[in-house]
Amino acid sequence: MTDGSRELEQAHAAFDRRAWDEAYARLVAADEAGSLGPDDLQRLAVSAFLTGRDDVAEDRWARAYQAFDEAGAVQAAARCAFWLGMVLITARGAEARGSGWIARAQRLVHERAPRDCAERGYVLLPAALRALDVGDAEAAHAAFDQAAAIGDRFDEPDLVALARLGQAQALLRMGAEQPGMQLLDEVMAGVDAARVSPITPGIVYCGVILACQQVFDVRRAQEWTASLTEWCADQPGLVPFRGQCLVHRSELARLRGDWAEAVAEADQACERLSIPPDPAAAMAYYQRAELHRLQGEYAAAESAFEQAAALGHDPHPGLALLWLDQGRTQAAAAAVHRIIDQTSDPYPRVSDEARDPRPRAHLLGACVEVMLAVGDTPAAWAATTELTELAESLGTPLVRAVTAQARGAVLLADDQPGAAVRALEEARSGWLELQAPYEVARTRVLIARALRELGDDDTAALEHRAAAKVFDEVGATPDLQRLDAPAAHPPSGLTARELEVVRLVVGGRTNREVAAELVISEKTVARHLHNVFTKLDLPNRSALTAFAYEHDLV
Repeated sequence: MTDGSRELEQAHAAFDRRAWDEAYARLVAADEAGSLGPDDLQRLAVSAFLTGRDDVAEDRWARAYQAFDEAGAVQAAARCAFWLGMVLITARGAEARGSGWIARAQRLVHERAPRDCAERGYVLLPAALRALDVGDAEAAHAAFDQAAAIGDRFDEPDLVALARLGQAQALLRMGAEQPGMQLLDEVMAGVDAARVSPITPGIVYCGVILACQQVFDVRRAQEWTASLTEWCADQPGLVPFRGQCLVHRSELARLRGDWAEAVAEADQACERLSIPPDPAAAMAYYQRAELHRLQGEYAAAESAFEQAAALGHDPHPGLALLWLDQGRTQAAAAAVHRIIDQTSDPYPRVSDEARDPRPRAHLLGACVEVMLAVGDTPAAWAATTELTELAESLGTPLVRAVTAQARGAVLLADDQPGAAVRALEEARSGWLELQAPYEVARTRVLIARALRELGDDDTAALEHRAAAKVFDEVGATPDLQRLDAPAAHPPSGLTARELEVVRLVVGGRTNREVAAELVISEKTVARHLHNVFTKLDLPNRSALTAFAYEHDLV
């Protein structure tokens, strides 16, 4: 055996055990020693891609394509062009060059390949993805279904996995959540069987996890993120997909209240995905910005949101919530109105993880928070109504918790504290089930406010202390400062709404006139007055008037 053939044999062994750095080095050495055949050029391209050497990967795939084409191996050439096009589009964001290679693959298949071959299924995928991208889920599903059938007929695990992933995404876009998620489970089972080629599992893992996030299926997202982490760890030298894995892990760590780990994972993701630049870096910077915002590091948050935007990621609603925290309420409201009006799809662009759009439910939750801050209760109610419809459609615990919390917040703002408490207790139970301590604490703050409105100050204090403990533990400095800040109520202990009622009553208004001015019922006015008399230990309106002037309440 010659030195060159021995080097090639060792390269094949390294490739088969997925030791990508070793495979790359040995294949490069073999290539320099003599011209590699097209199959080995493909192996070198895959090894280069998986070790982050994108320029080398593109060059070797192009050489492999040319060698296959010159040898008359039309199907192999078409498949080679397909993979190069997919990698350029999905991993490097080079849509023009990638589309050119996809078109080359399609031309070969349609003009020179057999009428019935597996490659005809592969070249259906890009058009199906485009249909999904522009919102034609039915056409996308039909094309993916046709590709999957071809994959089944020719026993092509890669084609089947990619096509079924697309089918599931299309089903989610069509509102068929349960069959869509079941199909994703089936796709993942196929990936676990290890029959697919080296690049496919990373594409499938990331696509499935993103779909889980789109429908707020935390359980599946956790399970498949753990699998992706293990898959990455088993492959020395792997560069692609590790960054996305870190982003997903950061998001889950943030949800479970481990913000230190979430920050560490997000920082690593930003570092890994920035050199060389990766389209998924936008996801990492958005996640890092959100963590900065939640921890009160506003300048760093704004910078990270700008970096995410520069990489193609819409910085909202996170940036709008940052502006809200900074007191820029009108800017926040304008941004939220725009994104709500422009984004009507519950599952936008699920095929394009690099842009990682916020799901509609996430946008609506932010909309409620911002609209309440600017006093636009009708707009907050409209967003809550749509959230409720999504919750009924999706049925996942997280979106139900988001919806219940939004409903409770709006009911509280609408002067219905009793109903608000019931909705907020439902939200608290949902967040507890999801083991999301920060969200539990935020809900407790709202419950405390509602309980104070109902006159139950002692229970409100319990909720307040429980929330403060969590905010301190996770590092939610802004939330903690808002809790610790002096109450916006006067020394009397009246709520803001009770103070409004007092001022109108002292001004000589009847209960009916107060109700009309505040757009509440006379029964609610009477209840507020009862709470005021109880808190201030006053017998009637005359005594209330004297107290109000004495304590500068008017």
